Amino acid sequence: MNHPKEEKTLVLLKPDALQRNLLGEIIHRFERRGLKIIGMKMIALDEAILKEHYAHLKDKPFFKGIQDFMSSYPVVAMAISGVRAVSMVRAMCGPTKGYEALPGTIRGDFSMSTQANLVHASDPVENPEAEVNRFFKPHELFSYKKIEFDILLAPDELK
Repeated sequence: MNHPKEEKTLVLLKPDALQRNLLGEIIHRFERRGLKIIGMKMIALDEAILKEHYAHLKDKPFFKGIQDFMSSYPVVAMAISGVRAVSMVRAMCGPTKGYEALPGTIRGDFSMSTQANLVHASDPVENPEAEVNRFFKPHELFSYKKIEFDILLAPDELK
């Protein structure tokens, strides 16, 4: 029961979000904004998935640090959907460098780091649907109608 204008995007709650007890706070922000969580699970990231997920960074000198950090503890993977979900989630997270993120964003409120910046959010350039499919099988994603969509969005936003 997804709306035709809904987009899917991936969010990874990184090891620092887990260790700092911020999972609930971060999830709550997405829910309060009116986004749908259509899939969620805690997983350990292995070398293969990290190399695939961060393929665009594999030749960078800091890749090993990312790999070590992201495999140090479990992450929570979330598939999120909503109208303009990709750009909305990116805006809610703030810039990658936590010290550049404005207050009110997840990183601006809780992070000062580039690597330990709490969340990964799909970049529109990097094919968010492909990222969702990397972490979730079709049977792990749920389709349902959010009753507040009719209240949160103007009718012309849903066409």
